[in-house]
Amino acid sequence: MDDGSGGRPNAPSREKGVLAAMAKQKLRPLGEKVIVKRLEAEETTTGGIVLPDTAKEKPKRGIVQSVGSGRLLDTGDRSQMQVKKNDEVLFSSYAGTEIKIGGEEFLIMDESDVLAIIT
Repeated sequence: MDDGSGGRPNAPSREKGVLAAMAKQKLRPLGEKVIVKRLEAEETTTGGIVLPDTAKEKPKRGIVQSVGSGRLLDTGDRSQMQVKKNDEVLFSSYAGTEIKIGGEEFLIMDESDVLAIIT
């Protein structure tokens, strides 16, 4: 079985090289898409009860990591995005597509899934 090392001993496999390259890549959303990093779930309730990982609700808050160029209008122009990088936002419960890049989890969602910017 070929491991991509070309027969060289102790050479990294082709798969490891591809994964390492992917970890260094940056995501650039297209159109009206935004990339959001979800904030961490609360460890305790307001009453001081510590929650196990299975009982934690995924937070609906996050930080915008990157924004697309805007929706393409019929006129050929792009609409201006209302959110920008580093905005803290609230989004709907089932918004976006979860992805994992370089060990970090992100959401790619439409700007319309963002409900509000927290100021």
